[in-house]
Amino acid sequence: MIEVRNITKSFDGKVILDDVSAVFDAGKTNLIIGQSGSGKTVLMKSIVGLLRPDSGEILYDGRDFLKMNNKEVKMLRREIGMLFQGSALFDSETVLGNVMFPLVMFSDMTHEEMLERAHFCIERVNLKGADSKYPSEISGGMQKRVAIARAIALNPHYLFCDEPNSGLDPRTSILIDELLSDITHEYNITTIINTHDMNSVLGIGENIVFLNKGHREWVGDMHEIYHTSNEALNDFVFATDLFRHVRDYVVTHEHP
Repeated sequence: MIEVRNITKSFDGKVILDDVSAVFDAGKTNLIIGQSGSGKTVLMKSIVGLLRPDSGEILYDGRDFLKMNNKEVKMLRREIGMLFQGSALFDSETVLGNVMFPLVMFSDMTHEEMLERAHFCIERVNLKGADSKYPSEISGGMQKRVAIARAIALNPHYLFCDEPNSGLDPRTSILIDELLSDITHEYNITTIINTHDMNSVLGIGENIVFLNKGHREWVGDMHEIYHTSNEALNDFVFATDLFRHVRDYVVTHEHP
């Protein structure tokens, strides 16, 4: 579990995050959503340590991240997996080489143990047989799965995903969502996903934090979101006729 308490962050006198608090539960897909400029990227970067908040607390299972020394931060980073927006694979490395990279850098495993772990992760994301291929030889969806395999290689307690469905077709996006959800539940990971994808919000949003103009304006799940009276959230999530029709259908056909 990760808890942020009263996080405030400003740039050049402009407040980007204003007293934001939230709890991100282990074993759940936690989503941060909001319009561009709402502060969600700054919140994510603050949680992982790429930005330092002006005030507040960030607790990793009770451990105050902002009070850790360098050694403690390095140890914590071993518990974190990252899935970047563009997959961020090494073009000169094979699928196997990419997945092994964090093991080589941060683990004390023998070479045989690293190979075994990497092969396990590759099979877990349904890419068995792709070990020797290079990123340029596989599709965008497969590249994303390689990135997920790399992110879970060190068996992380915490997984951060920045726009995981960016650039993917709708069907592949659903497969990636399902994979992230399955892995989160299977390994009881605290997964935090920064997304604009409304299919993800309505499909895997077990804990949704909505930011609006730097404030945490709403918290709920993919079922409660259909019934929210928050105008800004409704305008954001149900901005298209399609999603408004989906909402109306769900609300109309729900069992009492």
